[in-house]
Amino acid sequence: MQETRILLAEDDENLGSLLKEYLGIKGYKTDLYVNGNKAYKGFIQEHYNLCLLDVMMPEKDGFTLAREIRQINSDIPIIFLTAKSLKEDVLEGFSIGADDYITKPFSMEELLFRIEAILRRINHGSDSQQEVFQLGQYSFDVKKQTLTINKKIQKLTTKESELLKLLCIHKNKVLERNFALRTIWLDDSYFNARSMDVYITKLRKYLKDDPSVEIINVHGKGFRIIC
Repeated sequence: MQETRILLAEDDENLGSLLKEYLGIKGYKTDLYVNGNKAYKGFIQEHYNLCLLDVMMPEKDGFTLAREIRQINSDIPIIFLTAKSLKEDVLEGFSIGADDYITKPFSMEELLFRIEAILRRINHGSDSQQEVFQLGQYSFDVKKQTLTINKKIQKLTTKESELLKLLCIHKNKVLERNFALRTIWLDDSYFNARSMDVYITKLRKYLKDDPSVEIINVHGKGFRIIC
């Protein structure tokens, strides 16, 4: 079985060392970088399966680092570690494409649960069901995570692809908000709900080239994709 490797960017070396040791005990090869620049260089040189990024770091903050990582690999899961809990900061993290956001102080067990849940979802998310959906003039390939229209290809992130797949499975029916949140984000907290709204906005933008395809809000229930 291939080893799971984690990039950990954390400027608090004591916390970083504890996290690295704990994750190592749990079977995850973890490389610790104490600032954003070193983490970015490490990401370029090595292969990782998941990134844990502290938001407040010297030289390069976690949000900037995440954007640069996303330019290289749009699919790798990213979890932000932060002492900041302002709604604006959380939403900024999710708008970049974060898979999760955990506020300090947190328990090691909680972090491990979130890591395992994300990796489990990615590893098993496409085990079954339809792999290609037609949405009007669009072709959505779940496995390749691409949305194509007239030879124009839009690459989707893992979460965008998962959400669009759920909408497609429920095409012309209501996809309930809580069901989508529990399926993709694992819980229906306020921040996760706002994150899903960000992703719905992104999907609408990707689908704008065919007016017959529309994601509509169903008040008090969820969303429906019609085409």
